[in-house]
Amino acid sequence: MSTDVLVVDGLTVYRDTYPAVQDVSFTLAEGTDTAIVGPNGAGKSTLIQALLGILPRRSGDVFVLGHALSRQGRLPAQVRQQIAYLPQNFLFDRRIPITVNELVALGWDTLGPQLPWANRQPRRLAVSRALTEVDALHLGPQPISRLSGGEMKRALLAYCLVRPRRLLILDEAPAGLDIRSESEFYQLLYQLKQDQGWAILQISHDLDMVRKHCDRVLCLNRSIRCQGSPEVALAPDNLALVYGSEFVRYRHRH
Repeated sequence: MSTDVLVVDGLTVYRDTYPAVQDVSFTLAEGTDTAIVGPNGAGKSTLIQALLGILPRRSGDVFVLGHALSRQGRLPAQVRQQIAYLPQNFLFDRRIPITVNELVALGWDTLGPQLPWANRQPRRLAVSRALTEVDALHLGPQPISRLSGGEMKRALLAYCLVRPRRLLILDEAPAGLDIRSESEFYQLLYQLKQDQGWAILQISHDLDMVRKHCDRVLCLNRSIRCQGSPEVALAPDNLALVYGSEFVRYRHRH
């Protein structure tokens, strides 16, 4: 029997005076991949940011691994460390001389002050294992400034893998990849979900990918208009509720 990693109950989030997310409720079980879909401006990124504690919520409750997210966006450190987040774009100053090994190692360290010389060997082994899992061990000595888009996504997945996690949140993480790299990314993500038992919550605009790879879909346009398996949630009638009838006619015509 699966365990609920994330429980969201009646979540409402405002952007200034505008209700960007209204009365959203859903659960996320371990070992599942759930997609959030909807038009631009539907509140998808706002929802993710509220779940991460970046944006305050007006009302509702969020529980991660049975622990309540406080109104200030706080979770116990041992719970926070079991959440990994991949943004749409990973922005960094290319002049910073950091290697892939060093980037991944940042995910191994626990929150709070660290002694740089402590646990050096366990950290090195954990980094090597994580990079091996994503078929990127050869990238370890490379500066991150030299990585392609697909290689950077693998390095970030290794960052998530270097310490055990339970919840992985992605905000259009494959954005900017070519078709082959995107396909490889999702195949890798699927394998990691199976191997690690991750609960995955991801924003996506690629409905064909969602149909192929995801277990469950949340159709969001400020509130949840429908949810269920891809076959149910992405049926034409439900897509019309979320995107409008013109969108459905366009997809059918093409």
